Amino acid sequence: MKDINLNYKNSMVNKDEMYKTLRLLEGEIVRMNEAKKINYLDDRASINLPTDAQLRKTVKNVVHEKLKLKPNNLVVVGIGGSNLGTMAVQEALLGKNYNLDANLKVFYADTVDADNISSIIKHMKKGKTILNIISKSGTTVETIANFKVLLEELKKKVVNYNKYVVITTEKESMLYNYAVENNIDVFEIPKKVGGRYSVFSPVGLFPLAMLGVDIDKLHKGATRMVKLCTRTVKLNPAALSAAVLYNNYMKGRVIYNTFLFSNDLESLGKWCRQLAAESLGKVATIKMSSKNVGIMPIVSIGSTDLHSMAQYYFGGLDNVVHTLVKVNEKNKVNVPNEKNGLIDDLNKLSLNKIMSAIYNGFALALAKAGRPYMEIDLFEKNEYFIGQFMQLKMIETMFLGKLLNVNPFNQPDVEKYKQETKKILKLS
Repeated sequence: MKDINLNYKNSMVNKDEMYKTLRLLEGEIVRMNEAKKINYLDDRASINLPTDAQLRKTVKNVVHEKLKLKPNNLVVVGIGGSNLGTMAVQEALLGKNYNLDANLKVFYADTVDADNISSIIKHMKKGKTILNIISKSGTTVETIANFKVLLEELKKKVVNYNKYVVITTEKESMLYNYAVENNIDVFEIPKKVGGRYSVFSPVGLFPLAMLGVDIDKLHKGATRMVKLCTRTVKLNPAALSAAVLYNNYMKGRVIYNTFLFSNDLESLGKWCRQLAAESLGKVATIKMSSKNVGIMPIVSIGSTDLHSMAQYYFGGLDNVVHTLVKVNEKNKVNVPNEKNGLIDDLNKLSLNKIMSAIYNGFALALAKAGRPYMEIDLFEKNEYFIGQFMQLKMIETMFLGKLLNVNPFNQPDVEKYKQETKKILKLS
């Protein structure tokens, strides 16, 4: 089976720069291979999730029981790493408009937006609902607040409410203990697996399997990419892409744009954004002094954002490096053969061909303008290739942490807003 393809020939990084940077990652690849042998005891533990067959079996067993309840709605209650990965995979595979025709609709209760939560409650009143509450710490303010509100609605609907709730959290958290005390199904997030690296854990596997996503194929694609990204640096796609981003960063290109040429991949881009921002925006210790570092991740959708951002990408500061992601659409739509004076040369052309021309036109224009970019051919929107892509980005991020001299597994500064929020709300 083929693998997603990385092309970095227009990255504006010469061979000497690449080789020098790749050598810096050799030790990290050794540590990553060592992490494979010790299960979930290393910060790089997330790379072991795709090969955990027992984990998939446990998830499938719970999914089987919950589907017996014949639910109409699945509500994922979580924020950040607790729902972005699930949303990314769901939309990539099932589409943004999935709920229009779905027998089991999915809703995401992330931020405490009263209008959004009220809309979810309306749907809960119409049928049976499975609540999946996800919080690694078990103390996320937004998640717990939404859980309390939605649980109250669930209790109004069913007597044995605990059968309709699934909790995903770290072992021994307050949320974990709540699940045990109330006889609620609970999945454990391994301690060393951070939220933004947890999509291949029950955080993502349970809701995705509920929606019919083939989690075996998702893991198979990720497993293949782990193998590719733990081999020698010159053949390692994550090492190569990290080296490109690092060398462009050192030249002042501090903005990293994931440019996805598919509307249904927008949430995948937002997942990439969180992954890079939380992992790489840190204070680094460089030559005995502290310095703020970080690559600023943004997301663009083709061809939509060529009509909102292209002017800056060509005419603005040369501070952006792009990864262009192309994929074959599942459907084919042709422009009708009707001559009405409105660009009649478009008649009979497929929208697919037009999108391909726009993609190639943008890439060619970037190359002529001397603006750096890489390309990833995702081939198809299926579980195997999406699994490959997400695993590639996670390992790429780990490598960038090494190059930038930061810990890509923590997020200490996120606590700043949480602490101030708790003071305002007078929470203990």
